[in-house]
Amino acid sequence: MAALNMLAGWTTQGNTIMIEQMPIFGGYCGGIEETTICDIATTLASFTLYSANYHLDGPIHIRWGTTTARETLQIAAHAAGAIDANTDLLLANQYYPISGPCTEMCLLETATQAISDTASGRELLSGSAAAKGVATDKTTGMEARIMGEAAMATCGMKISDVNEILEKLISGYETNYRNPPAGKRFQECYDVKSVMPGDEYLQIYDGAVAKLRDLGLNIK
Repeated sequence: MAALNMLAGWTTQGNTIMIEQMPIFGGYCGGIEETTICDIATTLASFTLYSANYHLDGPIHIRWGTTTARETLQIAAHAAGAIDANTDLLLANQYYPISGPCTEMCLLETATQAISDTASGRELLSGSAAAKGVATDKTTGMEARIMGEAAMATCGMKISDVNEILEKLISGYETNYRNPPAGKRFQECYDVKSVMPGDEYLQIYDGAVAKLRDLGLNIK
């Protein structure tokens, strides 16, 4: 009741309302198809029941606790594709790579989800919280940068070409789920005074971008 009262107040004031939900693949919803149906239903409920201006998604894998797993990417893509094809609702998605900052895997995980989100019609990308968003000081601007650059490069691509790139990327990092690279803390891979990434992270970033280009993603 308190939440509904807040929503009523925000609506009256003309505030921008974001409703967030993160369906769990492998939980009560079930498998990919069932979780996708749940995802679509709760997304629509955000607008019809709670007067959302936009909806923030983020399917989570029950085993790995990440949004970048093969199954959760499928769920998010099918849900967004269905809603985008039939409505003009604004959709967003959250990013929780399993690996930590200053690692190629973290950048490639983030880029993979950005590619999938963009190709399936999401308007807003929210992230990225490396190390599943649960480790202290394990989020930097470099993850957001690869997210943005990958998304822009995906615009206008054929779905068939996107799927080929996604398959290669996911196959390359999903074998590391049991022992993902922890990466470094923000203050270890950034200059905290200038808030600029260090040379090591810049080199890792360039390597990740080169790999994405080799796979067919035309990052400028």
